Amino acid sequence: NSAFRLVLSMILGMMVGMERKRKGQVAGVRTFALISMGACMAMLLSIYVPQEYLGLKNGDPGRIAAQVVTGVGFLGAGMIIHRNGNIVTGLTTAAGVWSVATIGIAIGYGYYTAALIASGAFMLAVMVFAKFESRKRKIGVIYVEIDDMNKVNSIVKQLKNYVPKKHHVDVIPPKSAKAGNIGLNIVMEQPCEFDIESLLELENILYVVEE
Repeated sequence: NSAFRLVLSMILGMMVGMERKRKGQVAGVRTFALISMGACMAMLLSIYVPQEYLGLKNGDPGRIAAQVVTGVGFLGAGMIIHRNGNIVTGLTTAAGVWSVATIGIAIGYGYYTAALIASGAFMLAVMVFAKFESRKRKIGVIYVEIDDMNKVNSIVKQLKNYVPKKHHVDVIPPKSAKAGNIGLNIVMEQPCEFDIESLLELENILYVVEE
């Protein structure tokens, strides 16, 4: 039963992580799977230790698990980045880390229904509801990954037709770590309204994400 709970928590964590990785976030499949499974393990220990080792029939099953919520809060805070004076990024990923930890705790306690509903609701919120948000918003930094490092100069030239004039481009290692790929950070001198999805029209661009 414990093994089933650990595996289920890992799978649900991976599902959330896949969506975050698709968005180009640093915290991806492995991070979310480990957080969910670790939270589940903490809950299992909270239940098992008081009963088996301390002989407490009415031990507090939430004592260890309660610390997970606090600890994951610090982990999520490290994913929130403040740039260019008024551009804050990473809030959704940080919220996802906290949410997936609570999902792991629920599974550890055997509350499968709530865990499954919460996982589905999270995916709905980040994948479906995002489409209702304004496509044009103030952006300071855009990350672009291309699949051919030999096309960097060509793409940088084409970006001039898409991105506001006051910007510069930094070539960086790709987030995907895939051989042959290269990353570009497009940094605006001042945050401006821009539809980042328009950059997907350019050839060789794999994905674009606001930094």
